[in-house]
Amino acid sequence: MLAKAKGTARFDITDGRRTERWRVTIDKGNLGVSRRNVAADCILRVERSSFERAIAGKLNLMAAVLRGEVGIGGDERLIVLLRRLFLKPARRRRSQPARKKP
Repeated sequence: MLAKAKGTARFDITDGRRTERWRVTIDKGNLGVSRRNVAADCILRVERSSFERAIAGKLNLMAAVLRGEVGIGGDERLIVLLRRLFLKPARRRRSQPARKKP
């Protein structure tokens, strides 16, 4: 999925006043993760509840950025690659109207 990608992203996950940082390095398909608070090509700032929904496939990360639920800085193109690391949100089925019995 990320064979041609290269870059770093830092997730700043907030929970009240506390911020937890995770740095993900992508190097042509190889991934590295650290807790270091260092510069990154792309920084995403997200509340813990939203991050957990994204991990579970219940929140589309790109849509959350567009709604302002997730803040992003740096190379915004990297988020397109990062979303491949998350489960895809399940599509909602439209409810069918109840059929009338003859």
